Amino acid sequence: MSIDYDGRRFRNTGYAPGESAPVGHYRHEGDLLWAHFDGGPVRRGALSGLVNADGTLEFTYTMVLDDGEVVAGRCWSTPEILADGRIRLNERWERYGERASSGESALEEVLT
Repeated sequence: MSIDYDGRRFRNTGYAPGESAPVGHYRHEGDLLWAHFDGGPVRRGALSGLVNADGTLEFTYTMVLDDGEVVAGRCWSTPEILADGRIRLNERWERYGERASSGESALEEVLT
């Protein structure tokens, strides 16, 4: 699956509609992927990684939360095309450091 992520925005689905949530602004050139994100409890975040030949994404991320905590980790995303044509990124992530954890989450493309 070949998707051009350049200029697309993605919102974390773990937040209710209308609730402030992190939104990522993606850039894509060749196999390079990067983004910045903020919103919800995230003051500022960034990611940098690759779009693999099979269409999956692999990247590292950092973010500063509202409470001042600095978070870093790694993520692997599998894209899915939704019935309305938007992209959903199904994520598996690891967080490093003092509050290390791992889990799954999803982002969905925001239009307009």
